[in-house]
Amino acid sequence: MAQPWQVLQSVKTADGVLELRQRGESDFLITVNGLVLMNSSLHRSEVALGELACGHLKQQETPRVLVGGLGMGITLRAVLDNLPPKATVVVAELNPVVLEWCRGPLSAVTNQAASDPRVTVEITDVADAIRKNAMARSRFDAIVLDLYTGPHAKTHKIEDPLYGAIAIEMTRAALKPGGVFAVWGENYDQGFDKRLRAAGFSVTCDRPGRGGLRHVVYLARVQQRSEPGRQGKR
Repeated sequence: MAQPWQVLQSVKTADGVLELRQRGESDFLITVNGLVLMNSSLHRSEVALGELACGHLKQQETPRVLVGGLGMGITLRAVLDNLPPKATVVVAELNPVVLEWCRGPLSAVTNQAASDPRVTVEITDVADAIRKNAMARSRFDAIVLDLYTGPHAKTHKIEDPLYGAIAIEMTRAALKPGGVFAVWGENYDQGFDKRLRAAGFSVTCDRPGRGGLRHVVYLARVQQRSEPGRQGKR
């Protein structure tokens, strides 16, 4: 018989009761109000998100990356595995208890990703972190959003704080030329794709895996400006 899940900790949040559960030595769940947000054994789209967002940065000396949402740290681990030793990674996480879990019972799942010396975790809303850096002209090579609510058909087209048209413009302002905006989604949302393209991003979508539930990874890249005197050349 399968082992029962044990609740390691429950915390009341604005979204409901957040729980960390464990079964056996290395099987974990994070739930909110009893709904599963993350499962340590099902994470192919999270790994793909980190790889697609940062794989092109391996050869850069000091890339700078913003990750929105710590979760179990699986996306963060994939990001770190695709970055050089002198990279800087800022993680925006709303709930301090999630950071405690990632540096505690979940640390073995990600080889202590949240304690990596390249990582700084800020307890803040990632929308605020994007806005702050955009206004300060402190830009990133990649912005990676791995939140339990991704873009969807009911997303407000203009005013959604992360996936609406205004927020997308702010995200573009927080990226360097050629920078990547990578977003996890439960299902493909054509409206979000269109808003990214309207803001000047080139966009591709990937569904990692071959069967079963396949989530979506949006990869949007800021168009690089042509160098003076080189227009039209190939």
